[in-house]
Amino acid sequence: MTRVNHRIRAREVRIVNGDKNLVMETRAAIKLAKEAGMDLVEIAGKATPPVCRIIEYGKYKYEQSKKKKAADSHKQKTKEIQLRIAIDEHDYGIKLARAERFLGQGDKLLVQLRFRGRENAHRNLGFDMMNKVCDDLGTMGKVDVRPNLRGRRISMTLSPLAKEQQEPQFDKHLQHLSEEALANDEGDVDDHPEEPHEDMVEETSQD
Repeated sequence: MTRVNHRIRAREVRIVNGDKNLVMETRAAIKLAKEAGMDLVEIAGKATPPVCRIIEYGKYKYEQSKKKKAADSHKQKTKEIQLRIAIDEHDYGIKLARAERFLGQGDKLLVQLRFRGRENAHRNLGFDMMNKVCDDLGTMGKVDVRPNLRGRRISMTLSPLAKEQQEPQFDKHLQHLSEEALANDEGDVDDHPEEPHEDMVEETSQD
């Protein structure tokens, strides 16, 4: 709980205001605040002496609320992109541009490649593509989980590099999209359930 005015228990406080830094008795600080039509607000109660600001308490609460919302909005999420072996160069560029943007805004990235039909016989091509993605995103993120195969899909996870180390290579592929479309992009959604293996399909058809 934030202490204000006479709720501040310490006998003296440190007043900070920009570059100014002054230690004074709490009663005198409260009087100074009241004369200015403001409040004495404790911002660091565990300090010795406690640190306070002379500010309107309503304005202080608003500032803190804005900071909390900003912090919550920047909590790291995991975004996803999905690939296919047969993806063309243009679509690949768009997928990688979106991946770079997710990493650029501090999110983790899940990359999935799904095999469909006869593609399952060419898993080596899938791993080749995932390794290419690792290389292409190397200027934006680092691999947390290397490409691994589960069922009919290969997955891997990347984390963003530090902001000053990031160098996007594919951002030109998103120039045609509006700011609203970019802001609403939450990644790909996997709306296809895991497909049965071909041998399972054959056994079912024989029954």
